[in-house]
Amino acid sequence: MSVLVGRKAPDFDAAAVVNGSQFVDSCKLSFYHGKYVVLFFYPLDFTFVCPTELHAFQEKLEEFKKRNVELIGCSVDSKFSHFAWLNTPKNRGGIQGVTYTLLSDINKTITRDYDVEVEGAGIALRGLFLIDKTGIVRHQVVNDLPLGRNVDEVLRLVDALQFTEEHGEVCPANWNKGDKTMKPTDEGLKEFFSEG
Repeated sequence: MSVLVGRKAPDFDAAAVVNGSQFVDSCKLSFYHGKYVVLFFYPLDFTFVCPTELHAFQEKLEEFKKRNVELIGCSVDSKFSHFAWLNTPKNRGGIQGVTYTLLSDINKTITRDYDVEVEGAGIALRGLFLIDKTGIVRHQVVNDLPLGRNVDEVLRLVDALQFTEEHGEVCPANWNKGDKTMKPTDEGLKEFFSEG
């Protein structure tokens, strides 16, 4: 498994469904330069844990937008499969109502570039990459297939990244927006614990 943190995120050029209903033949990571991107992989359309995650991201979409974050989902399915799933009601296992971009990685090039392919299965693990405004990967996490993600944790990490970029301080364990941070120095650490 490659660690991409601190490195330029691999660009991609893939077909996608945007706004829940529009086909595009070319969606590139470079289109989002100047914005934060949460790129997350999921195994397949019309499966089980996947729709719970896609709906959970949709429920928090406005929170991501407030933070200048673009959500992009990616699986090895075709854009036509994405479209069919987007037109399937939630109570039938579908993702109707999801409006963020869904990439079609039918050739598995993005899955391989981000090193989340399940060997021999031709699908992706539940990889998630937080990419900053300059295209650098700042966080990555990869879950096995049966383990759904926590969308609130993704928002917390976005908040932490944006706080450190703006203020130059670091965010300790279990930090949430509004909590105490620290200067990244010995003195800052001592001060943090002395105020504890």
